[in-house]
Amino acid sequence: MSEDAVTGPMDDRIAATDSGRAIVLHPWIKSAPQSAQARSGARAPEDRLEEAVGLAAAIHLDIAHSAVVPVAGPKPGTLFGQGKVEEIKELVQLEEAGLVIIDGVVTPIQQRNLERAWKAKVLDRTGLILEIFGERAATREGTLQVELAHLMYQKSRLVRSWTHLERQRGGLGFVGGPGETQIEADRRHIQDRITKLENQLERVTRTRELHRKTRRRVPYPIVALVGYTNAGKSTLFNRLTSSGVLAEDMLFATLDPTMRALDMPGGQRVILSDTVGFISDLPTSLVAAFRATLEEVLEADLILHVRDISHPDTAAQRQDVHDVLRELGVDPQNTTRVVEVANKIDLMDAQARAVLDLTAAQDPNQLAVSAITGEGLGALSALVEARVTAHLTAIEIALGPQHAAARAWLHENCTVSGEDAADSDGIIRIRIKASSADIGRIAKLYPDLLPEAVAL
Repeated sequence: MSEDAVTGPMDDRIAATDSGRAIVLHPWIKSAPQSAQARSGARAPEDRLEEAVGLAAAIHLDIAHSAVVPVAGPKPGTLFGQGKVEEIKELVQLEEAGLVIIDGVVTPIQQRNLERAWKAKVLDRTGLILEIFGERAATREGTLQVELAHLMYQKSRLVRSWTHLERQRGGLGFVGGPGETQIEADRRHIQDRITKLENQLERVTRTRELHRKTRRRVPYPIVALVGYTNAGKSTLFNRLTSSGVLAEDMLFATLDPTMRALDMPGGQRVILSDTVGFISDLPTSLVAAFRATLEEVLEADLILHVRDISHPDTAAQRQDVHDVLRELGVDPQNTTRVVEVANKIDLMDAQARAVLDLTAAQDPNQLAVSAITGEGLGALSALVEARVTAHLTAIEIALGPQHAAARAWLHENCTVSGEDAADSDGIIRIRIKASSADIGRIAKLYPDLLPEAVAL
């Protein structure tokens, strides 16, 4: 039996990968339909390659070489033409790279064949993102979601793991053979694990729903930060809430959702949620696996779309975020629910800043801020408070000494915008903002108060 038959194709046992040396390739498919190019935001291949290198750097790989590889037409078996496969093989040997990252979709057959040809592990864009998620997951929920997404990805790639066993079967008319038997056994094992993980995540989802029900009883509006990865969401989150959430100049620095209570200048309390960053060509299976996390976005009263306005691909990134929001069932054009926050204005030159200021002045649904310097955050807080309280009614209630319990209830369940000191008769005038449901609850619990309420 040959050595290849014993070891099979390249897998996680590749010793060279331990060095962390990697080659990053972005296949530029010249024959791609115009519709696909338009959907990707017509980004330059060099910009796509730069993002792929950033993804690889996020898991601390040593990038030995990176390049855009023109592809006239993708080959079913190897993606690249034979000449290009040989050229890359020489490059892999020259750089002593144990890993080749292909920034695009690679089929299981293509992955198997390229690993054989290059004697190195091959990882496509989906696999790379999964590697990042696996390293970033910190909570139990995040770990479950990563494992589920990884298993769903792995299930479709069993062909490459057991191809060496297929060559061991006899030629006497057997339909199956050891290789196919092992594949089916592995497929069943993976499916059993997927089912178990889905059940566990369902319990997580139910727990989150209980938490949401508790918040609805309080009720505090939820404000979710969304945006392209590395747009500055966590830095903005930390600046607004004085928290210590991990915020680095790195793709996917945040994976697990974080929520903090935040008191607005006018007294309204909100719950601010920091979510995982979006990215172009995010696989549907990944979106499905992380849906429990992204449900916080679906439940949000207000969504702040944080953009890295200084990035050369900011327009394309904006489109990618819009695509994911639509997939989640959120209309990104709904200006009553989605606000654009142009972040990192401190990195813009004077000319670009002047254009942005002019645009923002004409668009009340866009704000320019810098999470680093704090510029514009006052206006952002004011806008958030105005949006989440737009449906509330401002009323004034007079409370006597006998209404101590009612006063405590109002402070706990409503937004108190002001309160006067007690007058000579011990009467306190308290100004609140309350929803119609809250007003109904006040009328039921304290029927003697509302008749004296004065609409402001």
